[in-house]
Amino acid sequence: MVADALASDTVHLAAGGVAVAVALAAVFLADRRGADWTRTLRSRLLLGVPWGTLLVVAGVIGVYLFVQSGIDDPNRPVVIPFRSWSYFYPEGLVWSSFAHAGRGHITGNLLSALVAGSLAEYAYGHFPEGREVGDRERAAVRSRRLPDRLRGLPGRVREMPSRARRLPSRIRAVESPGENPYVRAFLIVPGAAVAFGLVSALFALGPVIGFSVVVFAYWGFALVTRPVAAVVATTGTALVGVVYDALRTPVAFAEASPSYGAPGWANVAIQGHALGLIGGALVAVVLLRRRRTRGGDDGKRSEDRDAGATPGRWRFHPNAAPDHDGSRADASERTALVVFGALLLFGASRRLWAVYWYLGNERYELYRAVGVGLLALLAAIVAVAAASRDDPLWPSRAVPKPETLRDGIRSSTPAAVGLVLLTAALAAVAGPAVVPNLVTVEDGDLPGDPIEVEGYQVTYAENVEDRLVGVVDVEAFGRSTSVNTSGVIVSDPDREIWTTAVSKGNLAFWGYRAVDVGGTGWRETVWVQRVGWVAANGGPAYRVDAVRNETRRTLFTSDPARAEPRIDGRNVVIAATPDGFELTVAGGSGNNVTAPLPAANETETVRGITFVREGNAVFAQRGETRVRIAQRERYEGRR
Repeated sequence: MVADALASDTVHLAAGGVAVAVALAAVFLADRRGADWTRTLRSRLLLGVPWGTLLVVAGVIGVYLFVQSGIDDPNRPVVIPFRSWSYFYPEGLVWSSFAHAGRGHITGNLLSALVAGSLAEYAYGHFPEGREVGDRERAAVRSRRLPDRLRGLPGRVREMPSRARRLPSRIRAVESPGENPYVRAFLIVPGAAVAFGLVSALFALGPVIGFSVVVFAYWGFALVTRPVAAVVATTGTALVGVVYDALRTPVAFAEASPSYGAPGWANVAIQGHALGLIGGALVAVVLLRRRRTRGGDDGKRSEDRDAGATPGRWRFHPNAAPDHDGSRADASERTALVVFGALLLFGASRRLWAVYWYLGNERYELYRAVGVGLLALLAAIVAVAAASRDDPLWPSRAVPKPETLRDGIRSSTPAAVGLVLLTAALAAVAGPAVVPNLVTVEDGDLPGDPIEVEGYQVTYAENVEDRLVGVVDVEAFGRSTSVNTSGVIVSDPDREIWTTAVSKGNLAFWGYRAVDVGGTGWRETVWVQRVGWVAANGGPAYRVDAVRNETRRTLFTSDPARAEPRIDGRNVVIAATPDGFELTVAGGSGNNVTAPLPAANETETVRGITFVREGNAVFAQRGETRVRIAQRERYEGRR
């Protein structure tokens, strides 16, 4: 009884929760300053809550559940139609930045979005210049006032319609809608995330899927506006993930098991991540320059500054000393070195150095050294753009009001050069995606006998040209995009889709895989199964079938496999057929003879050799000789 209670998830969750509560209480009591922990958040966010980030996260969850049919099977959403395949397939472009490939994919992205998005939203602020927030009442005072507040709750509920009617007039009363905290929290912040996701899909290289491009834009914005806090927040992502796992699975059991998959760095959509990071950094740089310019032109704001603040145009420079009112409390942390280091640390932790080339058939070549160099260059460009001075590079040649390109170059400042370089970096990352997205999928016949589902064709083939990688023929440094692929192929020319949905190695590891096709709100599943026999020291002979609506169709049969043992000068060959498997006795003085593979616990005699099927093995007998010539194929993922 006691052992069962100790193993209960509820008991472990309660114990962990109590420990966390005690730890927080101890820290709170140790902080004798009496400061309200939420004061800083409430000074920049409505009620101290990042509403825009929460709305975006809720929207992404809605896409996963209802658009991708994840509500039917949370672990297996429909993926193929929601990738950014081409400019000629708008549905994929619209959903690709908000759809995900699985439960782990969306969980990781959204946990990171909660951290990075909240930090970026705090830096942007619902209140542009911040606001003075007093300490909240102590818990004891709030508790004594709770009965009075509860009695007044019905009256406040009755007033809600009138308050709602007054809301438009309150918004109009603000000088600019963009300055209204409700507009910023519920329109600008989520609208910017959605707009960035839609635009980035136009410049995604390959059939990308996932919210990570927006998440990296959050990080780029945060790394420029709050570099130190952003680096600390990267570890906060791990903490949020651990807390989520602890709540979901307080007690976990595990054991050693085989796994299959590409190298971890090969699963990184580095172009999309770099696109998001640079885009977010660029928005942050432009916003900081705009705030700096507005701050310098606002006389009233200048009068409110401390008399000892840095004078002149440098007062609003990112490196200026913080003011006493706290509105610039983060300025001293945003130096070029700090931003450079923050970008390097973040990029290294998020594998932005993973520059690789796909060689075909699940083979990759990683250029780690070049990737580290490119990451350092990108970090330097962002640092120069974010924290350089506005004084001209050549003061003696500068023109106060440049009117020509030549005058502009002579009057350029380090900050302006950094901004130009950052824009050029964004163009360099986004540009290569335009041409592949303009290419259409040819309406050609697929190998084998494909299954058709509402325009989709599903088949299996080996060593055929990969039309996805080779959509644009590129050769450089001895490498080419003309590569081969093997596995389950899904094609739909009307949707501009051609992809290897399940690789040959993946299917050989698991034995069967589900291929989900469909569209917005609907799905159809085709199960693909591999069945084979492994000849003794001679390799496998296998057949790949597709099953849909309880109807089985053979998509592929491999080459025959020859068993190594020779029996009385004769060889045994195993071959897959659409109806099953067969044995062929070849060599010797007679003709080749073929017979079906024996059923379970049965025998078959061919040219004087008796084949006995015992369990998952087939033995050949002749006289006193008995050898195993084949064994049923085993799949590591199903052991």
